[in-house]
Amino acid sequence: MPVQGPGIHSGVLRAGQTSIPYSISIPEKYSPSRSVPLVLALHYGGNPNGAAQRVLAILVKPALAELGAIIVAPESIKGDWSSAENERAVNALLDAVQASYVIDTKRIAVAGYSMGGSGAWFFAGKYPQRFSAAVAVAGMPPASMENWRTPVLAVHSRSDEVMPIGPTETRIRELQKAGVRAELIVLTGIPHSDPSRFLEGLRGAVPWLKETWK
Repeated sequence: MPVQGPGIHSGVLRAGQTSIPYSISIPEKYSPSRSVPLVLALHYGGNPNGAAQRVLAILVKPALAELGAIIVAPESIKGDWSSAENERAVNALLDAVQASYVIDTKRIAVAGYSMGGSGAWFFAGKYPQRFSAAVAVAGMPPASMENWRTPVLAVHSRSDEVMPIGPTETRIRELQKAGVRAELIVLTGIPHSDPSRFLEGLRGAVPWLKETWK
């Protein structure tokens, strides 16, 4: 992976026989002399072409800019983020970012919106050794919280007609009861398919992540 200057850039990572399109945001003050956080940003469902750059530009980067993190957003392969192809692609992309940039391995988070929010739950649950935090926006949580370790912040709208808030409320309560750091930011009046309106809610992840990463 080439090292880029500040701004949003697009590229394609080749991992074996797989090509992984991605967008990456490099913060203004990035310097290889100091490690920075890394955020994996997972896009919504539907046509993946350009979705990574859109979710990065309109939601994740403006919401989380204050973290000074590198944010990398892959395009999904064959749909759902929990597929074997996407699992391999995401891990290969993260490995490539960590090989090219100086990343604080104790401050790596996964964030996502809609299908990407469900993906954030998936990766945080399966790879607690890789991710120190997860931020799931309008995503569907897993059916079980058994052996869950990763701190989670969920952002969800009570007006979500596609992924109702109920399962998210239930899982967050279960995690809190189990002693896991978990929080829910509840929004109102925002339908599922308008990612830009989740921006203010996602900004609440900045102080939460800073506290989690202390």
